[in-house]
Amino acid sequence: MLVAPHGAAHAVSLNPPTQENPQGYHRLIGGGVELGETSREAVLREVDEELGAAVHDLRLVTTVENIFRFDGALGHEVVFLYSGRLDPWPAPSGATLTESDGSIVPVVWRRVDDTEEPLPLYPAAVVPWVRRIIDRTT
Repeated sequence: MLVAPHGAAHAVSLNPPTQENPQGYHRLIGGGVELGETSREAVLREVDEELGAAVHDLRLVTTVENIFRFDGALGHEVVFLYSGRLDPWPAPSGATLTESDGSIVPVVWRRVDDTEEPLPLYPAAVVPWVRRIIDRTT
């Protein structure tokens, strides 16, 4: 997954409602590692596939385990959190990404100071790291 700060915000996907989040939720850009690729290769591929963007200054920040529920089902993932700079940046409004299943999901800019943001950011296990990354770049 990638945190790509740009000024006072970072790009996230805006996902539809779930049982746990009836208003929807935000998720970091990026996805799963495929068989035979490294986490670094995966984040570069996912960002290219999802946004049609390259990533510059890519740096591994941390790896965390994330245990969660999605529509009532228990989930477990290992998240490789990277920071970097997108090229090009998603548009301030109207940007989208394409998921692996072909669905189109809006991309929005989530403010660094997200205390007023009603939607949660996932994966939840990386939220403290996201704030540290952004604090260092602003």
